[in-house]
Amino acid sequence: MAGGKMSARQKMINLMYLVFIAMLAMQMDKEVLSAFGYTNEKLVDNNLSTAEKNALAYTNLSTKASEQPAKFGPLKQKADKIKEYSSEYYQYLAALKIKMTAEIEDKDDYEQMDKMDWLDAHFFKGDGYTIEGQEFLDNINGYRTNMIQVLGANSKFIPAINDRFNTEDVDRGGNKTEKWLKARYEGFPMVASLTNFTQIQADIKNTESDIISDLLGGQLESEVSMSNYNGVVQLDKNAFYPGDKVTGSIVLGRYDPNLKPSRVELNGKNYENFKDGSVILDLNAGGVGDKDIKGTIYFMENGEEVPVPFKSSYSVIAEPSSAVVSADKMNVVYRGLDNPISVSLPGVSSGDLNVSASGGKLSRSGSGFIVRPGGGATTKINVSATLSSGKKVTSSSTFRVKDIPAAMGSVRGQYGTVRMPKSGLTNAPITAGLPDFEFDLKIRVQSFKIKVPGELTIIVNGDKLSAAAKKVLSKARRGDIINIYGIKATANGTNLKKVLPVNIELTN
Repeated sequence: MAGGKMSARQKMINLMYLVFIAMLAMQMDKEVLSAFGYTNEKLVDNNLSTAEKNALAYTNLSTKASEQPAKFGPLKQKADKIKEYSSEYYQYLAALKIKMTAEIEDKDDYEQMDKMDWLDAHFFKGDGYTIEGQEFLDNINGYRTNMIQVLGANSKFIPAINDRFNTEDVDRGGNKTEKWLKARYEGFPMVASLTNFTQIQADIKNTESDIISDLLGGQLESEVSMSNYNGVVQLDKNAFYPGDKVTGSIVLGRYDPNLKPSRVELNGKNYENFKDGSVILDLNAGGVGDKDIKGTIYFMENGEEVPVPFKSSYSVIAEPSSAVVSADKMNVVYRGLDNPISVSLPGVSSGDLNVSASGGKLSRSGSGFIVRPGGGATTKINVSATLSSGKKVTSSSTFRVKDIPAAMGSVRGQYGTVRMPKSGLTNAPITAGLPDFEFDLKIRVQSFKIKVPGELTIIVNGDKLSAAAKKVLSKARRGDIINIYGIKATANGTNLKKVLPVNIELTN
């Protein structure tokens, strides 16, 4: 460009043009380095948000495992292994990032991270790898192998894990391949490798999130399956005189009056006395002694007959000697609530029973009673009555007193992590509920905290987003996880001790 028969002026113009092009290239390099740095910052913020979400999921699973060990215990064992392997690999990468940038004074000045000699010397030795390079390769391969071993070879997550943590040779075209470690890290600027390490950490956190959410969701889906229902025998009395009719009903544990069985086997014979989803019992009591009521209710599910076994027993006695006390809702009574209590004595009407309570307040409600526990650990129900023979019978039963269990925060009636648009969250009230709790509670949210990634936590009074909360929410982006936690609520006027958080994943 500067040769040939050119004037001195033209040669000077051409030379200045070359210098200008070189300066543009240098500026473009700096912009690229900064772009890597800003991407790394976003990944770091996302990893922190995902880590908080995963911590809530682990806590939720741990709580369920302590309450229902048979159902959630095996899931927790698997989750603990996933958490252990993920934490070890994540911390290894964190330590490597610190070591790599140790000599960089300003960690936010990404234009200084243009050198490639540190990682080249750390990972590579000639055509092979250093001890540290082989260690890096072993860690990613080991993590992939451990995760597959925990989940099982048939897990639906195996393709994603193999893809995220793939270390196969890279195709360079023309039947040429290059070792993965060299293709990904040799000759790259430090900031590019730093961002790559952070991306692997993001893959770890996202893999954890996907698996733990699936473990919980899969168990909840299994719970509503027809195969998990149990038949429940409800007798009108627990003891009968010789010659009495055994009356009562058999229902499912999750009773639905619209759910009709296809057929029923009772004590080895077909039985066809159905009404409103119940099997109506009408049997002869038989002689004195213990009697069993057992069989199978069959329901149709997905075109197939699903068996639901049931079993119960009753006693035929010559004369009752004690009262029978049972909680209508639970095996315990709950502090701060009106607990329905049934008290019956065979041969004695409800109106002739003398019933009192110690450790709580007792009142009549129709043919039953309502007990409201005090501040103690137990409530005792005392019963006395006089039989037709003149014999006086006294009895008592002690119930454990428990606080109302932890509620769950919700949006639009959904719990856990809810996917919805930002505009929907802006106007949706924050609510709370106890999905599997038998009592009809009026739960009111008094206040909550909202955390948008990268923004300060906002405390909101009431159940809807305040102006300050909406302002912070407006800065959120698609895919961000909005944490709603620190929820304060009352149930039937009683303060709930704990309300679990709800997370919102923004869809736009």
